[in-house]
Amino acid sequence: MSERGNGSPLEGVRVVEMGSLLAGPFCGQLLGDFGAEVIKVEPPGKGDPMREWGRHRKEGHTLWWPIIARNKRSVTLNLREGEGQELARKLIQTADVLVENFRPGTMERWGLGYENLSRSNPGLVMVRVSGYGQTGPYKDQAGFGSIGEAMGGIRHVTGFPDRPPPRVGISLGDSLAATFGALGAVAALYNRDARGGRGQVVDVAIYEAVLALMESTIPEYALTGHVRGRTGAILPFVAPSNTYPTSDGDYVVIGANADTVFGRFAKALGHPEWAESERYATHNARGENQEELDELISTWTRERIAEEVLEVMREASVPAGKLFTAEDMLSDEHYAARENIVEVEDPDIGPFPMQNVVPRLSETPGRVRWTGPNLGQHNHEVFRDSLGMSKEELDGLRERGIV
Repeated sequence: MSERGNGSPLEGVRVVEMGSLLAGPFCGQLLGDFGAEVIKVEPPGKGDPMREWGRHRKEGHTLWWPIIARNKRSVTLNLREGEGQELARKLIQTADVLVENFRPGTMERWGLGYENLSRSNPGLVMVRVSGYGQTGPYKDQAGFGSIGEAMGGIRHVTGFPDRPPPRVGISLGDSLAATFGALGAVAALYNRDARGGRGQVVDVAIYEAVLALMESTIPEYALTGHVRGRTGAILPFVAPSNTYPTSDGDYVVIGANADTVFGRFAKALGHPEWAESERYATHNARGENQEELDELISTWTRERIAEEVLEVMREASVPAGKLFTAEDMLSDEHYAARENIVEVEDPDIGPFPMQNVVPRLSETPGRVRWTGPNLGQHNHEVFRDSLGMSKEELDGLRERGIV
């Protein structure tokens, strides 16, 4: 383990990332964004399936891999063979954090469970991301992010009441689990380094990461019998707060549900009398007449382009925003001012735009240093330079299909 630096906040932290797809690798991405040295272990040959996922350019390069594997170094290692497992143990001995998202029990079968690893590296923090967690009757079941979203409750409350629940549009369950995994890793490192503690396991279940976001749905049912359901684009009895159509085919989200804001909103629409009407003057009244009020607002927005609606809202200090696409993000002045999109040179693709690091730290900000590496690009650097293997040893491992 190397000495801490004064640049990025996680500079000097070595992370070994195992597993594939999203839940583990996004955790590694987050840690790498803030300066951790992330060594991604991939099987020889094809590597992480994320190298193939998502939309591709004509040349065959995926546009997802450069993001999910940014700031990482790639080594290849066959973890199904004893020699590969032994080399993995040596690598993990040098690490502060190990991230894995295999099915529970897999690492133990390979002799890479926490009990074994911590004997030689008692300061190791092991982040274990899985569908159902490391304990419980479901732990051995296969669990993808979509299943975690269903079990965690978010699928049930997403969409419209007269249609089957849709997916959110991104891999939300995986990303949430990875984010909580990164939080757990940083908390465990702080406990180890600032408080003199030892390493520990960070156990993250995808369904639990989703459950953590489910607001008051549990006591709503347990204490009142209410089951929160799908309500489309609205919050029931909170009005106006909806998505409204415009004449140019766009949609604008407007939130004018607070009494003072609604007064400004009604005046901006040319209907100051709404703020005095018994049907709309109070929060409860607007909630009772939500559908009627939304139709009146939609009639007004349908006669105007999105930018005109937004300008009226800005002048009236009413919260409103357009539904952004990637095209909007790349041309928006606020995105540009806050450098939300950063362009990084990719050796295969060229200039590559991607989302920047979140959150932003004022003194030691994270940054995107490079895009996802080629498979096994850093075998020599890691195995020879960091672990002291000879060229002959590495060549032998390559010939036997271990690396």
